[in-house]
Amino acid sequence: MSVSVRNITKLYGSQKALDDVSFTVEAGSVVGFLGPNGAGKSTMMKIITCFIPQSIGEVEVCGYDVTEASLEVRKNVGYLPENNPLYTDMYIKEYLEFIAGLHHLSGSKSKRVAEMIDITGLGIEQHKKIGALSKGFRQRVGLAQALIHDPKVLILDEPTTGLDPNQLADIRQLIRTLGKEKTVILSTHIMQEVEAICDRVIIINHGKIVADGSTESLNTGNKAADIILVEFDKPADKNSILQINGISSAENISGNNWKISAQAGSDARATLFRYAVENDIGILSLQKQEQKLEDIFQQLTMKSGSKEEKIKPLQ
Repeated sequence: MSVSVRNITKLYGSQKALDDVSFTVEAGSVVGFLGPNGAGKSTMMKIITCFIPQSIGEVEVCGYDVTEASLEVRKNVGYLPENNPLYTDMYIKEYLEFIAGLHHLSGSKSKRVAEMIDITGLGIEQHKKIGALSKGFRQRVGLAQALIHDPKVLILDEPTTGLDPNQLADIRQLIRTLGKEKTVILSTHIMQEVEAICDRVIIINHGKIVADGSTESLNTGNKAADIILVEFDKPADKNSILQINGISSAENISGNNWKISAQAGSDARATLFRYAVENDIGILSLQKQEQKLEDIFQQLTMKSGSKEEKIKPLQ
């Protein structure tokens, strides 16, 4: 078990940032850790990486407790925080050699730095100072420093912020490759990113886990209705559409375009087609809209109220 989180609660005064959170992550997997702003994602990542202590509960990384063996945990973890703090007056090579020295790497530091520059695509910028880099290349430097000591666990908080589409594709491929041999936990607001590279998704809201599973299982378990988009060749009557068996709602989007909600799994396209034939209405287009991870995320994170729970601080 690479990462084991058991009953973690984190308090900031009377504010409960994490509320009895538990999960485990196996080696060789890429897990997306998702949630709205203020949900507790970064707090959880900081606890796993020993930046802040938990109030209640236990966390182990590669078998080491984050409280009792924090130095061993840090040896096994690579961390790219959301704000990606860098020494902007240092050159890229200079900075990465400095980080390699902090980790007391055996062998040639220069060779390892060269490997990181190649892996993260920093070659064309390697002779520049970090302060002269674009935001996207600064992210690459941050990723390089997280990888330089070859950690078993990678914690990446918004790793693709500021990257252009070409850079996104490169970093996605790198994360997928790393996930074959390392444990990767990443936080992002880009749902396409999660669908493209993650084996599993954990969604947190108001400090509590509200979903945990593959994107396919989340889709199946949280699908409230099938959405069908249909365009007729002439006006249709909303009340008559609602009389169709299995149809729960009908919204006229524009002109003769309708958004139809039907009972999940019923696939009302055939009944809509029969309805059109019986009413002498032509169908210009008819398609079932696939539910995306973004839809599931919104459903799960908007179910509860916006107010955070207030409790008394621990004595």
